[in-house]
Amino acid sequence: MLNERRKARIEEILYRKQPDLQLFLDDVYSSQNNSAIMRSADAVGVLHLFYSARDDQDVKIHKTITQGAHRWVSRERIAYDERVVFVRKKQAEGMQIVVTALDADAVSFRKVDFTQPTLLVVGNEKNGVSQELIALSDQTIVIPMMGMVQSLNVSVATAITLYEAQRQRDNAGMYDTPRLTAKEIEQIKDAWLYRDSVARRSKG
Repeated sequence: MLNERRKARIEEILYRKQPDLQLFLDDVYSSQNNSAIMRSADAVGVLHLFYSARDDQDVKIHKTITQGAHRWVSRERIAYDERVVFVRKKQAEGMQIVVTALDADAVSFRKVDFTQPTLLVVGNEKNGVSQELIALSDQTIVIPMMGMVQSLNVSVATAITLYEAQRQRDNAGMYDTPRLTAKEIEQIKDAWLYRDSVARRSKG
């Protein structure tokens, strides 16, 4: 059985989760990048991660890379041809759509107000975010580059952007009080406790 310290730790983490800071991975087909992004997402308190793949196949994760983060972040696949509908729905729910893209209207990632409900959209290494989703964005962003290369690896860029969001939210006191309802916390905690118990039994 899980000890009380572990239960308290899970509850503490849920109190800091940021349900209105969400991620969408647009055809990020590299399982290594998916896994690294998930680890960064958990580190800053992201609860919901969504992803799509052009061939509509599941993108596997590497547990050696996630280091357990896959147990604490909800991960949902969106059908590739439903991406636009999905993003529009998030917009209708009041989320700003922030897209990483090298376009003329892009601003430094530090200039975005990440204390607002945000869906951060990132794309794959080769093509970036699709034009359909860029067209829906409320703001496109870049990470300023001072060298010869134009961009960073997607998992690195996502981590840097997420930590800017974490910095802003921390300064605003958004980690100090629960952003999930008491009912949501109890429901998620029950699911996590079961998952954690199963994972621990499988180890030994």
